[in-house]
Amino acid sequence: MSLGGILLGLIDIAIIVCVMLLIGVIIEWFVDKVGWGAIPPNARNLFIAIVGLVGLYHLVALLLGLPRLRILAERVLEIGIV
Repeated sequence: MSLGGILLGLIDIAIIVCVMLLIGVIIEWFVDKVGWGAIPPNARNLFIAIVGLVGLYHLVALLLGLPRLRILAERVLEIGIV
């Protein structure tokens, strides 16, 4: 694998992790605005751990050349944003 491919893969992993964290922040903001109470810290930590595991999975798949889960690409193409 070339250096450019690894760099693009790392950028892709960073984008996936950031988008997943942004979704979590939006959910937390919505719950706060609606007034359903605060999200428990254990649930927040579990979400961050899941995001970290997804990022680690993608990193290992990138380095070993294994197939990765397509989280965003197929959905974006389905919606027709790109």
